[in-house]
Amino acid sequence: MKIRKPLLTLCMLGIAGLFFAAAIQAGTQVEDVITLQNPAYKKHTKGIVQFTHKKHATEYGASCGECHHDDKGQPLDLKEGDDVQNCIECHKIPSTVPKELKKEWKEKKVSKEEQKKLKLDYHAEAIHMNCIACHKKWNKENKSKAAPVSCSKCHPKKAK
Repeated sequence: MKIRKPLLTLCMLGIAGLFFAAAIQAGTQVEDVITLQNPAYKKHTKGIVQFTHKKHATEYGASCGECHHDDKGQPLDLKEGDDVQNCIECHKIPSTVPKELKKEWKEKKVSKEEQKKLKLDYHAEAIHMNCIACHKKWNKENKSKAAPVSCSKCHPKKAK
């Protein structure tokens, strides 16, 4: 009799632990397709990208660090289920570089390398640089044109 109560308590704690672990894991699961619609944008000028996260990770062999990086642009060593920050946490300006600013950079003869660094403050610029560079690299390595590098291939036409 004296053993039954502690054994029952231990079993109950074990079951509770399993539920707790499942809840934590469920909270960090990555959707197979991620809608890249950020509420920081007041208006989207192009159709919303449906990013096939699972397909990129499994079929295309993209590692987590190819998209998720530290503040120096170095790949993070992640595995599925790890928490990651949203891109806009670091690339804080929800847009592309305004034409007026690009014109100003040109007039001031800002180097291409410096412009590239300045563009990384802009959320859309950072995402486009990352995706397009990866797609170009994949196409070159695979002697293919399958990975899209133009706007309309990732951004669907907006419904009218």
